[in-house]
Amino acid sequence: MTRETRLDFSKGLATAVVQDCETLEVLMVGCMNEEAYERSQATGLVTFYSRSKGRLWVKGESSGNYLSVVSMYADCDRDAVLVKARPRGAVCHTGSLSCFGDQPRGEGGESFLRSLTRTIHIRAHAREHGSYTAQLFEEGIDRIVQKVGEEAIEVVIEGKNGDTERLLEESADLLFHLMVLLEWRGRSLDHVIERMQERVRSP
Repeated sequence: MTRETRLDFSKGLATAVVQDCETLEVLMVGCMNEEAYERSQATGLVTFYSRSKGRLWVKGESSGNYLSVVSMYADCDRDAVLVKARPRGAVCHTGSLSCFGDQPRGEGGESFLRSLTRTIHIRAHAREHGSYTAQLFEEGIDRIVQKVGEEAIEVVIEGKNGDTERLLEESADLLFHLMVLLEWRGRSLDHVIERMQERVRSP
């Protein structure tokens, strides 16, 4: 975790804006006093000061959906802080990924895939009723690898038959189920990309 420039608490509570460190989505806004700020830095868990409760509270202390601090940056006036964090589940009490609801995911494919990875991770642990992703995790590894195999075969068939639109659809299905399989094994597309990069760097 990195931290730049200390906050000036002589003006009172500091506003803390929490941003997803990977997707850059704004997750929530809270307040910090000096103790909350120091506690966040020391423990690596985003900690706020609750004006209504009159005490410190760790985000996720009730739900288990903690926010792991990656970096903390004070603004130019030193009375607000940008916290980049890694969420461990839905951030909002409504079950949404963000307290601000759905936000534009950006135009880049990398941003979308990171957001999808996060969604798969959350639904895998929340096991929400009606979620196809949650259903796959309930059915277990045999069903997941079966779906990967089925979609891979569909990709081969459409690739050979030359139906480009169907090839794109089946490729999307294959990629999604592969991401589910990676999540089951505690990995993600980032780990696959790292392995590919290692191969490129190899002589």
